[in-house]
Amino acid sequence: MKIATAAYPLDPLQDWAAYQKKLNAWVAEAAGQGAELLLFPEYGAMELAMLDGPEAAADLEGSAHAVSRWLAQVDELHSDLAVKHGVHICAASAPVFDDSLGQRPVNRARLFTPLGGCGVQDKQIMTRFEREEWDVVPGGPLTLFDTALGRIGILICYDCEFPLLARAMSDAELILVPSCTEAHAGYSRVRIGAMARALENQCVTAMASTVGAAAWCPPVDENTGMGGVFGPPDTGFPSSGVIAEGRLDQPGWTYGEADMRAVANVRSDGVVLNRTHWEEQPARIAKATNQRLR
Repeated sequence: MKIATAAYPLDPLQDWAAYQKKLNAWVAEAAGQGAELLLFPEYGAMELAMLDGPEAAADLEGSAHAVSRWLAQVDELHSDLAVKHGVHICAASAPVFDDSLGQRPVNRARLFTPLGGCGVQDKQIMTRFEREEWDVVPGGPLTLFDTALGRIGILICYDCEFPLLARAMSDAELILVPSCTEAHAGYSRVRIGAMARALENQCVTAMASTVGAAAWCPPVDENTGMGGVFGPPDTGFPSSGVIAEGRLDQPGWTYGEADMRAVANVRSDGVVLNRTHWEEQPARIAKATNQRLR
């Protein structure tokens, strides 16, 4: 399949029509290049806060409520575009107030299919900013999505830095990593995590990023990153593990080709078998000892 991963700039939208125009253009461009799956970044939906006015966008709590209120309309637009262009779209994640999960917002990504299907994935482990300043909380459980493109999992940004989360979805052939990182160090952590998860689980990972300044919305005021598609550095994949990568902080799509048959092959007959040999770790850990050297 051809995957499009976004380096996505946030715009101070003046009205709903401006968002429709922007999203239509982004989806049409990727679909026109033959992409079958489009990945937008974590918190890319925060630009919608400006639709409730500058005061709402500039307030931590107000911006979360504003975006959550617009989300039903946003999801309808994504679903329509997925059907129209015959593509899968992982929409930019957003803070969502879901009464079934409590009184605080969760960070939710949504995956739309060309046949009108939709699945949701909430972030599992919160960053310090989400915990200490914004009070965004963990949401629903990890989910694997069986799609026409293969079995897909989603690890939102910080989640991909935790190997046991990825291991819980080790049957995924493709793991999507929508991200939002303020500094280059943050981008590097998520990128390294995405590459490590591809190595451990012998799968493909795809990363999207927010880019550029958005001083009018404090949760996403500074953004550093780029798109990337990664695989295990093994048979059927680049020796570097990098299938495709964009240019740092340059808005636009990065395209990468991923063959799910190569995933199956490397899992069954790779030079190494990390995914299969994972289960050997507990026995080796149990025998770990300390030795004092002088």
